[in-house]
Amino acid sequence: MTSYEIAIWVFMLAAFLGFELIRRVSPLLHTPLMSLTNAISAIAVVGAILITGEKEASTLSRTLGFIAVVASVTNVVSGYLITDRMLRMFKKRSPEKK
Repeated sequence: MTSYEIAIWVFMLAAFLGFELIRRVSPLLHTPLMSLTNAISAIAVVGAILITGEKEASTLSRTLGFIAVVASVTNVVSGYLITDRMLRMFKKRSPEKK
């Protein structure tokens, strides 16, 4: 097996396991799960910045690194916005004054 085929198998396995695990999580645990995935995405941002900033990186590596930084930052920001929205749903609303 080539490294490309192994990478495809790992991706397919991760996608399947991720789908099955998320599908079986109780709705009460979605907010902590979102926070965890935001932390993992933040690690991806750091990795993408490190790859993009290498001195001897090719133009392709820098371009892909930049795309990875933009995609990861977008994922982190939108994840925090969605988590905040989910947390606001659990807050008690103040009674309306007549």
